[in-house]
Amino acid sequence: MGELSKDKIEKGIEVFKNQKDSKLRAHINSCVHCGLCAESCTYYLAMPDAKFVPAYKVDLVASVYRRYCTLTGKVFPGLVGARKLDDATIEEMVDLLFGACTMCGRCSTHCSIGLDISFLVRTGRKMLTNMGYEPAALQTSVNTALETGNNMGISDTDFIETIEWLQEDLQMEVNDDQAKIPLNEKGKEILYTLNPREPKFFPLSISAMAKIFYAANESWTISTKMYDITNYAYYTGNQDESKIIVKRLYDEMENLEAKKCVLAECGHGSRAFRWEGPNVIEKAYPFEVLTSVELIAQYIRDGRIKLDPEKIQELVTIHDPCNLVRSGGIVQEQRFIMENAVKNFTEMTPHGIENYCCGGGGGQLAMSEYNERRMKIGKLKADQIIKTGAKIVASPCHNCIDQLAHLNSTYKLGIQAKTIAEIVADALVLE
Repeated sequence: MGELSKDKIEKGIEVFKNQKDSKLRAHINSCVHCGLCAESCTYYLAMPDAKFVPAYKVDLVASVYRRYCTLTGKVFPGLVGARKLDDATIEEMVDLLFGACTMCGRCSTHCSIGLDISFLVRTGRKMLTNMGYEPAALQTSVNTALETGNNMGISDTDFIETIEWLQEDLQMEVNDDQAKIPLNEKGKEILYTLNPREPKFFPLSISAMAKIFYAANESWTISTKMYDITNYAYYTGNQDESKIIVKRLYDEMENLEAKKCVLAECGHGSRAFRWEGPNVIEKAYPFEVLTSVELIAQYIRDGRIKLDPEKIQELVTIHDPCNLVRSGGIVQEQRFIMENAVKNFTEMTPHGIENYCCGGGGGQLAMSEYNERRMKIGKLKADQIIKTGAKIVASPCHNCIDQLAHLNSTYKLGIQAKTIAEIVADALVLE
């Protein structure tokens, strides 16, 4: 991990000392070690080892805080369980805070005193990142986004060519040569964002949303300069890098004079821009921000699109992305959409805010060194899917779609994983 210097330790402790409010002190000193969080954690359920209990991770961060930020911890560290930042402590923190937590928030939901455990884990990650101990593969995703404008490193030429052939396909599908996927058009109602995995690996997701916009006769555009809704700096905890990514989309909204920013199906991206973004850039948004799921639901309610559920006969279930549902409050919209888009729908157990994380959150998909653990905790989701008997699993998050595809292959689920937009596009009735 590199030599641990005094300068590195000071950079780590700065994260504790530079908190602008009392949230950290309140949460870091409040855990009562009741253990209720254990049965909430997918890591502990899949691998029942005490080190995977969320309270243990909280105490790991708290022990370092006590050692460097409290008088008793400095004078009598052994008395209060204060731990020194040495190689062993840092190695354990990297392993557990990055490699054994998706920051799904399920533990916080069941915490007897309401601790924001995800916040404390992210604080620990931020400390490690400040010291230069973030996982290299995860940081590579951030670096690529900073250097190229998107985390997949897609060139402008490749992106535009992809959009052009998708537009041709759209025109053939709707039998209208005037159908467009507009780029960089000013003054539109909506600036639509993408997860870069769409143009790279899942272009049909773009086609699906374009078809929905066409059916709704929407005024919209995509920016070639800044379309990436993902923000992996949210996972590393690097506030400065996260700010750059948020500010780029903010600036492009102003540049293109759009009224609404509609976020593609990406759980952490939605949270990082919609809810965390204004705090990161310390500025309120002068425009509306909403997810494509909310927009589609509104289209249905307003009669702007018509769906025929008879077009989708297979049994469909929903996987709820943690950042979108548990942390974002978007629970009913996707269910309302399914009620109108498919003939046969069933729920997983548990679902909604009680759902199990699929295993791909928290940057796990970007950290190959933890693949074995990722697939072990994903077995919980695989078992849920099997019990439903569903043949299609819909999820409003491309990160989750990726993980579901891995689970499908590993555990032979025999399902199709589709975004909400893809489901709706399949059920559309074009007039």
